[in-house]
Amino acid sequence: MLTSVQKEILQTLINLYQSSNGKSIKGEDIAEVMNRNPGTIRNQMQSLRSLSLVKGVPGPRGGYKPTIEAYHSLNISVSDDDSNVPIYKNGKRMKDISVAKIEFTSVPQPSECEAAIKVLGSIKDLNLGDTISIGPTPVNNLGVMGVIVGRDDMDNILLVDTTTIRSIPKQTVGDIASRDVISFTMECSVKDAAKKLVDKEIDGAPVIKDGKIVGVFTLTDLVKAIANDDEDKTVGELMSTNVVIVNEDLKIANAIEVMLKKSISRLIIADNNHVLLGIVTRTDLIDSITNLDQFPIITN
Repeated sequence: MLTSVQKEILQTLINLYQSSNGKSIKGEDIAEVMNRNPGTIRNQMQSLRSLSLVKGVPGPRGGYKPTIEAYHSLNISVSDDDSNVPIYKNGKRMKDISVAKIEFTSVPQPSECEAAIKVLGSIKDLNLGDTISIGPTPVNNLGVMGVIVGRDDMDNILLVDTTTIRSIPKQTVGDIASRDVISFTMECSVKDAAKKLVDKEIDGAPVIKDGKIVGVFTLTDLVKAIANDDEDKTVGELMSTNVVIVNEDLKIANAIEVMLKKSISRLIIADNNHVLLGIVTRTDLIDSITNLDQFPIITN
């Protein structure tokens, strides 16, 4: 059973090691952070080494490194494949810290939802009242936003009163795509294109030539044609050729990122030969995230 001092030393060592790029940590650096005598740290390190929680590194650049057992003793999971889960404060990413674990402590309470955030790295710059956002986490793409209402420096835990929790599904765009896609030919007239957009209640569709996608014609293109007296031209002459085409294996999280970066409202899905496979709209992505139809409505 570790003492409170040993736990604090281990946590400080892990915090410093987290931002050292694999370099060993000197006992003096740990003592400075903890505001303790370096001799006290060295004495405790002997005990921690005997417990196989730290290993000493000899030489002028030597010091201490935490072992896997050290992470386990502080209830921190770690592996070679671990991803860095970022923390943002006031919209800016915090350097040299990441999230090791998220536990929701009061989900059943209707008026609050608190989360205990286990942090790797120093939390000294995160204070009560700060608004932070966490994530996305790997696999489940979980994101948490809230206000810090508590801080445990001994165990490196932040207590957050959450305001937003989101998780983006693991699905791909191919899983949610519309396969029965409305499309235009190159020779389609502006009038016929306008009628199809209205009848199908869509704001754009891909343009196909010889079975392959060559462009996209949207309501914006239609309005420009009318404004420029180009109603007598064809869709092929007025379409946009700057089409964003993606593979059906693209993850939903990545699809959202593409849409935001490109400022577009749809993604055309095609194979490597630009043969049309489907289409995903911004509405499709929103529906996939909310998934409200999968949850029963509970009434009192």
